[in-house]
Amino acid sequence: MTKRVVVTGASSGIGEATARRFAANGWEVVGVARRAERLAGLQAEIGLVPIVVDLSDDAALARAAAEISALGPLDALVNNAGGAFGLDTVEHGDVADWRAMFEINVIAVKQLIGALLPALRRGAAEHGNADILTITSIAAQVAYEGGGGYNAAKFAAHALMGALRLELVGEPIRVIEVAPGMVKTDFSLVRFGGDQERADAVYQGVENPLTADDIAETIVHAIELPGHVNLDLVTIKPVAQGAPYKLARGPLAPKD
Repeated sequence: MTKRVVVTGASSGIGEATARRFAANGWEVVGVARRAERLAGLQAEIGLVPIVVDLSDDAALARAAAEISALGPLDALVNNAGGAFGLDTVEHGDVADWRAMFEINVIAVKQLIGALLPALRRGAAEHGNADILTITSIAAQVAYEGGGGYNAAKFAAHALMGALRLELVGEPIRVIEVAPGMVKTDFSLVRFGGDQERADAVYQGVENPLTADDIAETIVHAIELPGHVNLDLVTIKPVAQGAPYKLARGPLAPKD
């Protein structure tokens, strides 16, 4: 039987790449995002089932979860939607940015998991197991200057997944966390409010930052592994990155 996966933030970047990979592998993909026109394009191209919703709107999220549940059993939930806003210090950070980061990176994840667990349990009953995979970040593991709000939100998402994994022990539901480092998408463009020059500077001189498809490949691989194998936490960085604040800029080469 065809398996069904929900991918949030499916209209661009990692979410779009993940939706494409699942569809190519024969999954029914339910794509969740705000941009209706982007989802419509993917519906026409790969057969994605579009769910247009702003995940920071509680009532809209509840309606979307009900719509997804009505589709039938669910085999996997990929919590990809997230993001960073600003790069200010803790002292001067905009509280509205912090609230927005917690809403999308933590609260929406909690709400979707709670709302869709019954459908995931039905999927596990039909196919032997189900999966909840959340994209966090290396920012969930290592704090860095200017990252206070994003660090706090992603550390919280990491803790959420750790608690959930314990709470679901005894059920055939895997809880997986994928923590990327530098991925060249529109992440920095969003973080800097559309400032293209500032966003481009983040990747300047970095040899082969990760791509959205690199992360998508990791996500799909983790979920398609045999049901008894759980990749609890996958940390993935480009070779040029040692930590959020430690990057090699310029060609990579062996030392003499």
